[in-house]
Amino acid sequence: MLTVTTSPSSAARQAQEALGARLREIRREAELTARALATATGQHYTRVSKIEHGVQPPTEADIRTWCRACQAEDQTPDLIATLRAVESAYLEFKRQSKAGMKRVLGAHTMALYEDTAVFRIYEHNVIPGLFQTADYSAAMLSFWIDFLDTPNDRDEAVAARMERQRVIYTRGKRFVVVLEEQALRTWFGDAETQAGQLDRLLAVMSLPNVSVGVVPMMTERAAVASTGFWIFDNALVALETPTASIEITRPHEIELYGRMFQHLQNVARYGRQARELIRKAIEELP
Repeated sequence: MLTVTTSPSSAARQAQEALGARLREIRREAELTARALATATGQHYTRVSKIEHGVQPPTEADIRTWCRACQAEDQTPDLIATLRAVESAYLEFKRQSKAGMKRVLGAHTMALYEDTAVFRIYEHNVIPGLFQTADYSAAMLSFWIDFLDTPNDRDEAVAARMERQRVIYTRGKRFVVVLEEQALRTWFGDAETQAGQLDRLLAVMSLPNVSVGVVPMMTERAAVASTGFWIFDNALVALETPTASIEITRPHEIELYGRMFQHLQNVARYGRQARELIRKAIEELP
């Protein structure tokens, strides 16, 4: 799984240095000196050095000409995706949340939801926002408002989340979801709120474009995800920590998350077995 630091600027700098190192490897594999590459790409050799050491970021045009000169054009898409992620991959919640929780929830815009055909969603301790009831969402957001010390715009944030749920009923979209059983048993609000949320989950599972699997606790498995994550088609992976939203666009890393999701699907229970796990969680509520 991807590892990031807790400092957005530090994360961006490390990503920029890693990109430069990859470009240096490509140049060396092509058996070109920095001066020879500079000549081939029409730039000063000192700029080549600055890019390779992460002092200065390349442009997308730089990457294209670099790979062309090194006869490594097959690596261009992955490198450009990395470049685009350098400054945008790590978005600090504290900075975003100064404008309220509605701004934080806006990190995944409605446009992204509307453009996505297949959602692959894994959550380990919370019901996905697309399936949440208003009461459950309000209880969860109340916690984060207090924790992050943000302006209290809970009602507006809940309304935004409820509006976003309309994508579930859009023709041509599929939602493939894997939940840990712990997500059914982590409370936000009181027992009545939790029961209502689990009832809502059972109802959503009946939709023909929604697949929900539940991984029972104490299940032997081949892989364990360190946090929840969402895969939007094969274009973007989004995951959240208590202080940050991370967006991954590098094709190779998206593929790794896809493999992780497959491992989790393999040990999940579906259909009647999944419903039994949810009903058991409801029955055991006080």
